Amino acid sequence: MRPTTAWQAMAQRPLSFLTSSWPWRSLAYLVGGVVVGAAAVLVFGLGLAAGVALLVVLIGVAPLAGLVLASTAVARVERHRLRLVDLDVVADPHRTPNGPGLRAWAATRLKEQATWRELMFTMLSAAALWWLDLLVLLFSFGVPAVTFAATDRHTWPWTVFGAVVLLASPYTVTSWAGARAAMSRTFLAPRDRELGEELREVRASQARLLDSFDAERVRIERDLHDGAQQRLVSLGMTLGLMRLEVAEGSPQAELLTRAEDQLSTAHRELRALIRGLNPPVLADHGLVAAVEDYAGRFPIPVTVDLKLPERLPRKLETTMYYLINEALTNIARHSGASRAQVRGRHHADLLILDITDDGRGGVDPASGTGVTGLADRVTALDGRMRVSSPVGGPTLLHVEVPCRFV
Repeated sequence: MRPTTAWQAMAQRPLSFLTSSWPWRSLAYLVGGVVVGAAAVLVFGLGLAAGVALLVVLIGVAPLAGLVLASTAVARVERHRLRLVDLDVVADPHRTPNGPGLRAWAATRLKEQATWRELMFTMLSAAALWWLDLLVLLFSFGVPAVTFAATDRHTWPWTVFGAVVLLASPYTVTSWAGARAAMSRTFLAPRDRELGEELREVRASQARLLDSFDAERVRIERDLHDGAQQRLVSLGMTLGLMRLEVAEGSPQAELLTRAEDQLSTAHRELRALIRGLNPPVLADHGLVAAVEDYAGRFPIPVTVDLKLPERLPRKLETTMYYLINEALTNIARHSGASRAQVRGRHHADLLILDITDDGRGGVDPASGTGVTGLADRVTALDGRMRVSSPVGGPTLLHVEVPCRFV
């Protein structure tokens, strides 16, 4: 699947990334950041000076309010610019004004928390981000230009250094562009309470469905354990009593042996099913232990590298376990892989999970494969899932889910 961010393209295809459009998109993003940031500095500087000067006559509030509202325009431009390095659209967090006209629009915007976040972002962009954009560009291209211009037989080490910097510039520019875009998205993306009522209801419905599925799974596990499993045990005891009444070596004894073997197989399969529905190790020891236990019984080698500061919230822990379970099952069934890896970390209230395999690749979520079900699980948790699976492999399943420990 085509990468949706410059970071994904660089991380998953470091060589073919150089011939793609992503380095140029990242370069355009940083150049645009310098232009927008410099313009913001000019406008904010003039507006702030006018506002402070006019405060003495009590009309300086209007220019200062104008600066706050101007930040919404800067944020709108930034949301469009983010598409250069991240194909996921950042939704507009603002609601429709309560009435027509400029006054109603301004009153609505000044009451919204999103406006004040956008002001913070604009101030940060004007004070620091565009300077950092400029520094990255000067280092990536200015340093090589200076060293090449000053080339002589006494400065060849600097020339070599400049060449190395220039060759690394696509990765330098893209790395900073990706980091800057991630930070911008944090400021500019809408919060749950700012989403439309219809979208909030959809997400709430997804969460309720996920909860009902988990409750139904627990009920089925309990019914199987207390019902079907106990009946199989009772049936085994009955067969044992029948064997006492049958002569050894008789046809009936042979039939009993076959029945006991089939019963034993059914009992093992039922125990495995019950353990899969509600694994005790997950409830008792958490996600890391449960995934390691499952990986140890998997038909292909799976490397587990999960490092979490503590137990996850129960709902998230259960959902992530079954997501990993389903993803590994898809790998075993369809990928032809000889090994897989599960890697997870917790960073800044975000659980980041990567599942990779060395299979044949070519996974396309749009074709209705099992990846769609995984995406639904992640969406219900307000997370994001991306798949990188070029034909020939490898395949990467990248998941980001909000996770705040309390």
